[in-house]
Parts: sequence; C-alpha cells; structure tokens
Amino acid sequence: MSDHRTIVPESSVAERNRPGFLTGGGACARLIEHRDWSRTPLGPIENWDQALRTATAILLRSPVPIVMLWGADGVMLYNDAYSVFAGARHPELLGSNVREGWAEVADFNDHVMKVGLAGGTLHYHDQELTLYRHGRPEQVWMDLDYSPVLDSEGVPAGVICFLAETTARVEGERRTAFLLALSDALRPLDTRAAITSMASERLGEWLGASRVFYAEIADGHMTVECDYARGVPTIVGHHSLEAFGPDLLGAYRAGVPVVSYDVPGDPRLNDEARGGLADRRVGAFIDVILFNESRWVGILAVQSATPRNWTAAEESLVQEVGERVKSAVERARAAEDLRTLNETLEEQVTARSAERDRLWYLSQDMLARADYAGMMSAVSPAWSRMLGWSEAELLDRGYASFMHPEDAPPTLAAIAHMAETRQPTRFENRIATRGGGWKHIEWTVSPETDGVNFVAVGRDLSDAKAREVALAAAQEALRQSQKMEAMGSLTGGVAHDFNNLLTPIIGSLDMLVRKGVGSERERRLIEGALQSAERAKTLVQRLLAFARRQPLQPVAVDVARIVDSMAGLIGSTLGPTIAVETALAPDLPPARADLNQLEMALLNLAVNARDAMPDGGRLTIAAARESVRKGDGRDVPPGHYVRLGVADTGSGMDAETVKRAIEPFFSTKGIGKGTGLGLSMVHGLTAQLGGGLTIDSAVGAGTTISLWLPISATAVSDDEPLLEAAPALQAVGTALLVDDEDLVRMSTAEMLADFSYAVVEATSAEEALRLLSAGLEPDILVTDHLMQGMSGAELARLLKTTHPELPVLIVSGYAEEDGIDADMPRLTKPFRNADLAASLAALSVPARIG
Repeated sequence: MSDHRTIVPESSVAERNRPGFLTGGGACARLIEHRDWSRTPLGPIENWDQALRTATAILLRSPVPIVMLWGADGVMLYNDAYSVFAGARHPELLGSNVREGWAEVADFNDHVMKVGLAGGTLHYHDQELTLYRHGRPEQVWMDLDYSPVLDSEGVPAGVICFLAETTARVEGERRTAFLLALSDALRPLDTRAAITSMASERLGEWLGASRVFYAEIADGHMTVECDYARGVPTIVGHHSLEAFGPDLLGAYRAGVPVVSYDVPGDPRLNDEARGGLADRRVGAFIDVILFNESRWVGILAVQSATPRNWTAAEESLVQEVGERVKSAVERARAAEDLRTLNETLEEQVTARSAERDRLWYLSQDMLARADYAGMMSAVSPAWSRMLGWSEAELLDRGYASFMHPEDAPPTLAAIAHMAETRQPTRFENRIATRGGGWKHIEWTVSPETDGVNFVAVGRDLSDAKAREVALAAAQEALRQSQKMEAMGSLTGGVAHDFNNLLTPIIGSLDMLVRKGVGSERERRLIEGALQSAERAKTLVQRLLAFARRQPLQPVAVDVARIVDSMAGLIGSTLGPTIAVETALAPDLPPARADLNQLEMALLNLAVNARDAMPDGGRLTIAAARESVRKGDGRDVPPGHYVRLGVADTGSGMDAETVKRAIEPFFSTKGIGKGTGLGLSMVHGLTAQLGGGLTIDSAVGAGTTISLWLPISATAVSDDEPLLEAAPALQAVGTALLVDDEDLVRMSTAEMLADFSYAVVEATSAEEALRLLSAGLEPDILVTDHLMQGMSGAELARLLKTTHPELPVLIVSGYAEEDGIDADMPRLTKPFRNADLAASLAALSVPARIG
C-alpha cells in the first residue's frame, strides 16, 4: 500500500456547502465529503440514513480510535485517531469493505459482523492479531468493544468498534515473563553446554531466528559448543575473529551491540567477512558483546537467514539475555572448577597452600588480614617494599592512622557496610609512606566467615594516576592546539582581506605624495594618512605572522652578529634604568630564519620586557646551541636548534597568563597600550620556520622567552643586502592587468599608467584568456593569485605554453604557497609604487630604467 495521504484544503465556500454532520470532523471528514460514495453500498452521501449520519458525526469528533462497519458489507468509516492506528493503509482503507480492507483478519471480522448485525455485542481484552500496517506483518494487541448501530427503523444496520492498542504493555509483560522464565530455567543447570543450549533455543524460538549461539572468546578465536539452528547449518567449532575484518572488530571492542540489517550491504564488513557470512546463510544479525570487567569474554549472536529490520526491543532483549547467559556460564564454570577441585582436594590444598605462600611473599600487591576493630594481624612484604614501613610498625598501629584524613571516614564506612552485608567491596584511598608522601591505593576487601576478620588486597594506582594526569594534559594541549589553529585560520583570512583593502589605499596615497598634490597642510595630512596605512600594514604583517602565513625569506643567519648589531638600538629603546647584557655561546652554528622578521621579533620581546620592568632592571639576551628530543616535555618539535632567549627581572606572569600569552589580542598592558599581537606574531614566526617558542615565568621572578630557531644546513653569506632606492621605471607597450577586486585593480592600473603602460583590465583569468584569444598581445601580465574560477598561478602556468615569452607577475594577499611555482615572480599586497616598480624591473619587460 502507498503511504500517500490525501490532503483536502478547507475553504469558506466548502465549509458552507459541507453536510452538517461532517462539520468539525477533521481530516477524515474532508475525505468523506469529497469521496464518490455512489460507487459504494452506502450510495450518495445526500441519501444516507439519518442514523448513519448521526453515528458518523459522533465518531468523527471523538479523540479515541473508532471505526464503524456499515451494512452487510461492513463499509468502513473512521476518525482521525483510527487513521493513525491504520498506518500506511490509510486513506485507501476509508470506504472499503472491512473484509477486503483487513484481508489478513477477514475471518475475525466476519464473526464480528455476524454477531453485531444480529444485535449482539463483543468485548476482547488484549486481543492478538497480525496486521500489515506498514507493508510488513506486525503482531499487535488491542482492547476491542463492538456494539450494533441501529438505523432509523431500529434495526441493526452496522457495527461500531471502540479500540485501544495495548501492544506496548503486552509486549513489555511478555518480555518480562520470558526473561523471568528463562532465569528460572537456567538456575538449576550446572554445565555451560546446557545453559547455552537452552538459552539459544528459547531466544531463537521467541524471535523466530534462523540461528542463535553463545561463543566464548580467547586468543583471537571464538568457540561455539552448541547452537540453535532452524533451516540453516550448524556452526559448532572454532572460528578466527580476524576474518570479521578490522571495522567489525573495532565495533565489537566498543562494547555495544553490533547490529546488521542487511549483511550484503553492510559497509563494515570486508569481502572475506561478507563471504563467510554468506556461506553460513547469514543475512542479518545481532551480536551482543559480553565483558568481564574490561575483558571481552563472549558473544551472544542472533542471526536471520535473510535481511531483517531488527526492532529496538529485540536488540535490547538479546542484550538482557546475554547478560543472564554470561552470569549463568560464569556460575557453571565456577561450579565445574569446584567439582574439579574437590576431586583432587588434598593435592590441590597442598599446591594452593604453596601457591598462596608464594603469592603472599612475591605479590606486587599489598595483601593483609585485618579485623573490624581497626587492627591488622598480617601484612605481606609488599607493604614494606611499597610504603617503607616495617611489619612491626604496620601491626602496632590501627590501620586508620595510615589513611589520609580526607579518606579515612569513607573507607571506614565502606568496611562497616561490608561487615553488615557480608559482601566484598572495593574502594580507593591514600596511604601514608614512611617518607611522608601518599600512595593512591585501590582496595578489594572481602569478609571472612568468622565475622571478625576480613582480607584485603591493595594495588598501587600511582602509575595509573600519573597516566590520567598525562592524558588530561595531552587533551588540554590538543584543545589549545585546535583553538590556536582555528584562530590562526580566522586571523589569516582577515589579514588577507585587509591586504586587499590596504592595497588601493596605500597605492592611492603614495601616488598623491609622489605627485605633490595639495597645499602644504594637505600634503602633511596625506603623509599622515600614508603613515597610518603603513602602520596598518605592519599590523597585518603581525596577524599573518601569528597565522603562519607571513611571506618569509629564510636564510642562514648569524644570531650572535644580529644580537651585537641590535644591542645599541635595544639599549636606547629600553632607557637608562634597564641594563642590557648578552650571553652568547662561542661557535654558534648558523640559524635558519628571516633576518628582518627575526630583528623585529627581538626588538618586540625587548619592548615587552621593558614594560614588565617599570622601575628598571636587567635584560639578558642569551644564545646557545641546544637539542630537543622526543619526550623532553617542551612544546618544540624534536631537532637541533639555536636557542635565543630574552630574560628580564620584571614582574613575571602567573600560570594562567603564561597559557594565554601567545593568544592573539591577549594583553596585560591595558586598553590602548598594545595590540596583543607581539608574542603571537613571534610564536607564529618560529612555528612557520619549523621551530617554536617557550615561556618560563613566575610572579615576581621575571620572565624568559626563548626562540627555538632550527640550525641552518647552509653557511652564512658574507654579502649584506643593500637597500637601494626604487628604480625609475619608464615602460613601453601594453600591460594586461587581472584582478577581481575593483578597487585593487583600479589602484594598480593607475600605477602601471604612471609607468607609461597602456593598461587593459580583466576581472578574471577567464576574461583575460578571452582577450588574448581575440588578438590582444600584451607586453606584460600582472595578475592576482586568488580569484573566482581559475587562479593567477594557473593562468600563468597556462600562458607558459601559449605565450612563453610573456613576462608574468603574480600579486597575492599573503603567502599562498599552494599552486604557485617557486620560480614565479610575485609581489605581496599591499604595495607602493616603488615596490611595483622594483618587481617590474626584475622582469624581462620592455621598459627603460631611468
């Protein structure tokens, strides 16, 4: 049957024309109104008997499920509540003959019609029926009350039924009864084979399964001693778990039931597992994994030969049966061990006594016998090895005196409760060592039969507690790493957009300065605006450094020479109240770093140190070669480094401030006294170079910030780069300019026009290709990198084939390395006229350098 529901819209006209007895009757009333009843035994609706109309009006307005079967054919009329009960058979069921509408229970309804039309009534409590409400058979239970409906002549003309579905309650009661009966049946059984056989048979019959078995797990195999098989072959024997595949084994280890509705289509199964299950005729299954504490000991498996949609109630039932089977199997195993023990009692008593003595003296756990009055009468040697106390000291004092004051009350309460219940118990506490420390101990205690004493086994949890602390630290480090990575991505994106905004601002202001536009006062204002824009550019560079997207030019640098050359600048910056000292190790290897960025970072750290010493102090800049190995506990990748440290004698930072110090925009200097980007910029710089940054600080003890710079594989070059004035560029020819940002493209076009280029503009790489295809022959291509569609690097790579002689300059908002070839000339936004001139001069372009 289709799940389609016919929705009949309301309207004021329709409401006025509707038969009165249907008014307010809900969705079913609208369906009745619009149905052609002349094709049914009831005839046209306007000819319906008044009794039929009245009964229909009553049932339509009822909130409980009601169905009326009218006439000898039992034509079905029902309300909205019944339509929910009917499921997917609604609305086709409305107006159908009951014998055809519910064909699977035709005999039942024949009897109802016979009794009702004869004037009789029927009542059924928890009547069980099998119905096809959603395309598959469902076992349902209902309370049903049938009464005759009289026509205008007082003759029974139909049967009305008030029903209430009780399936959920009945299934719950039957489930409970099944589990109780199963527990009662398993209780007297004393062998594992008998227990698993009975449980498998009862569960298989209850669920109508093809195969049910309990398997014990050991050494990567499962052993099936017996199974319930109906229409499928038995699988008694040993089976390797490896054949199940890693995905399914991983699901088993999670400890929750593993359910498959369709084995051929289950993505968790590899080909080997799928083939093996097909050979055993398994189309669907429920596997309940049974654990003994943390150890996987067994599986209770329920299988169907064909795909099957297991219900949540079925899955839960299998899990409950599994727990009962596991308990019964463990009881039987214990009984079998006891029988075996009794058979060789004398021999085993001797062996166990010797084993007990060995256990007593060799056990790493602390063993003891104690009384409820608070004294121990025997302790194993492990006590002295673990805690340092002698046996005499342990036996001369009450055991509560060794407990941590916070742990003594709950521990003594647990022991007292055990004395009352006569049941073993577990707890943890801290026990004093002779050296003044504390050991975390997990205790398992069990009462002896004399009612006076109990035995205790204590396991040292120090290593486990240390692992918990380490795990918590690792999880916190992961959270911090994820937070910083997210902030870095956000910051890099914002900085990229700022570069696009700053490019036309700086370019335009630079052009006004170069052309001397305006009066003297106006030129000063323009110069001030340009200086502010350059400061914004520096701020963006710090953002990019934090985000690890700052374009770097790493070379081999002499750290000692850099520190010596900057000592004077740093001293004048810090002022006379702060003494500057250096401690540079001899024969320092070259470090791999960006010279300009490193100088800026060193100056930034010195300024931070100055702010931490408002009353003066000492600043020490030190450099030495150090190596970091895995497990050192430093937040620096393993490797060999030049460690450049900046130490002050200032106020220092507490642990929380140290944790947040490298976060962008975090500052302790107060509003308006810093951007909070200094340390984050330095951290991003060292991380981008492959090194790291560490902070050692305590309140009142000063701060040491260390830059870990990787050792360079190349020697330091003796050639110092010279800062030259930008060349005066006089170009000839045509420049093709590609950029999807209108303001950036306009500003760049003005600069190119200043160099006497004839500029042709394109808003995308695709448009540029169309211009070239139409015959444009530019002398140079200047293109943005990141654009919608084809990127600038992809455009340049394509033109290497079609226009190999055309010089190309890539302009980017930051160091987008992906997709840009190393040999492609590039210019970083924002840039001034001189920067563009220098980049163009480095290309082989038709121009005159004046």
